[in-house]
Amino acid sequence: MLLDVREPYEWQAGHAPHAVHLPLSALVAGAGLPGHAQSRPLVVICRSGNRSRQAAALLTSRGAEAVDVIGGMKDWAGAGLPVVDSHGRNGSVA
Repeated sequence: MLLDVREPYEWQAGHAPHAVHLPLSALVAGAGLPGHAQSRPLVVICRSGNRSRQAAALLTSRGAEAVDVIGGMKDWAGAGLPVVDSHGRNGSVA
């Protein structure tokens, strides 16, 4: 499952289709994963890879199976992979 840990304004501008959104700031504050993301392997993404690396380490310390996407959404979009906004239209990486 792809977990996007960017802030809400970044998510709304553009994210990978079918990703789950949970900001790093919420994870650090103790938020748990949504039910459908629990007990599943997680691929964690942010804008460039810094926050996803932190989130993957935090999730792993909590017992989750998590890895980060090196290069983040910038490299995702740069590779021509789909990015949608909060309305399902073509999005952009903020």
